[in-house]
Amino acid sequence: MHLRNFGHDTAKVSEIGLGTWQLGGDWGRVDEATAEAILETAVASGINFFDTADVYGGGLSEERIGRFLKKTGAPVFVATKLGRGGDPGWPGNFERAAIRAHTEASLRRLGVDALDLTQLHCIPTEVLREGAVFDHLRELRDEGKIRRFGASVESMDQALLCLEQEGLASLQIIFNIFRQKPIDVLFDRARERGVAIIVRLPVASGLLTGKLTRETTFAPDDHRQYNRDGQAFNVGETFAGLPFELGVELAEALKPLVPAGMTMAQMALRWILDFEAVTTVIPGASRPDQVRANAAASDLPPLSRELHARLRGFYRTRVHDHIRGAY
Repeated sequence: MHLRNFGHDTAKVSEIGLGTWQLGGDWGRVDEATAEAILETAVASGINFFDTADVYGGGLSEERIGRFLKKTGAPVFVATKLGRGGDPGWPGNFERAAIRAHTEASLRRLGVDALDLTQLHCIPTEVLREGAVFDHLRELRDEGKIRRFGASVESMDQALLCLEQEGLASLQIIFNIFRQKPIDVLFDRARERGVAIIVRLPVASGLLTGKLTRETTFAPDDHRQYNRDGQAFNVGETFAGLPFELGVELAEALKPLVPAGMTMAQMALRWILDFEAVTTVIPGASRPDQVRANAAASDLPPLSRELHARLRGFYRTRVHDHIRGAY
C-alpha cells in the first residue's frame, strides 16, 4: 500500500482508504462480526484511513470504529463528518453550540481525545458562503478538539468556496470515470493551496464494477433503491447522478477497455490514483474480500496514456450531458 501526504500536512495516509457508510447499516445490513472483519482486513491490507460520519447509522459506524481502535490500537487516521444530524437539524446544526455538541458526541463514540479530521457534511451552499461554520471549526481546532477540518461537498462551486477558507485541510468530492469535472476545475487549485482531496463514490455506487445489470435489484434500505432519482438527497450521490439503466449501458461499453490483470473496479480506482492531486480514495466494502481487492489497486501499474485519453473522450462524448444534480 502506497502512502500520500495529507495535503501540506506531515500526516501520511494510505492512497486507498475505507468508506464506512455501510458499517452504519444505511446501505444494506452489516452485522457486528462482519464489520469487525472489514476493519481488520483494511488494516491488514495497509489501509490507515477510515472515513465515517456522525449520521451513519445514527453513530453506529463511529461506535464500531471506536471499539475496533480500542481493541487493536491500530494507528488509523479517522475522518468523520458533521452537519446532517437530526438534533437539532437544519439550520440549527450550523450554530456554534450544535457544532460543538456534535463534535463532543463523535469524540465519545470514537473514544479519542481529538478528531484527526472533521468535515462539514454536504451542507447548504449559502451556509458555506456565509462562513461562520468555519470560524466554529477553527475554534475547535485551536482548543485541540479537532486536529484538522475540511468539507465534503456536492459541487465544484462549493469546493471553490471552501478553498478560500483559511486552515481548510481537505475537500471530499465525488470523482470517478463518469464524473470528471474536478480535473478541469479543482485539482490545480487544491494542489496550490495544499488541500488534500478525498474521493468518494469511486465506482459510482457499483456501476463501475461492471457487475450490475438492468435486472439488478436492491433492498428497500439501500440508497441505490430509494435515492436513484434523488428522492432522499442529492442525486449525484447515487450512480454518480446517472439514470440507472443508462449507467449500466455505459459501464458495459467500458468493459473492453479494462487492462489484463485488473478487474473493472480496480481500473476505476487506478484511474483515480493516477491523478497526483488525489490524496486518498474511500471505496466502501460490505465484505472483507472487497477490501482486499480495493487495496490491491494501490500496487497496480498506472494506466496508459492511451487509455486515459480514451476514458476522457468517453466521458465527454457519452457521459457528461446525462449527469444530474449539483456538479
